[in-house]
Amino acid sequence: MPFEIRDIAPADFERVLAINEDEVSALSPLDEKSLARLIGEASFCRVLVVEGEIAAFLIALREGANYASVNYRWFAERYPKFLYVDRVVVARSYQRIGAGQTLYAELFQFARDYDVRLMTCEFDIVPPNEASRRFHERYGFKSVGTQHLGNCKQVALQALELPLAGGDAL
Repeated sequence: MPFEIRDIAPADFERVLAINEDEVSALSPLDEKSLARLIGEASFCRVLVVEGEIAAFLIALREGANYASVNYRWFAERYPKFLYVDRVVVARSYQRIGAGQTLYAELFQFARDYDVRLMTCEFDIVPPNEASRRFHERYGFKSVGTQHLGNCKQVALQALELPLAGGDAL
């Protein structure tokens, strides 16, 4: 299936927000203003387009971003240099075709290009987000902590040490 990966543009906001809303039970909600602010702080914000339709998106931030997310702040307090995956979201009609893997391949290349050796993220464990857990487990992410968000949500904070440019582990 032919696809294109490109930066998120303002013309994409409506579709990105719709995809986010469909999965909001496992994400934080976004509106146009908060999406624009998030993208303004992001180091990596791409969409995957399949046959002219946005199928997925990924937004990630480096250390030093002005981002109020408690999960981002948790990593910022502990790691001097990292790449934080704020969200990777695949539209339901495009799940299980490798869209998330394709975006992550781009993200890993970005990390190599900028010599970032620690990738971080989180996923819900209460209520459980098994799809995200399995997805990140396949890449080798390891739990580095947990965090309660309100009375009924808990996340597993994850980190992955990336190999050096020559392929050696840290």
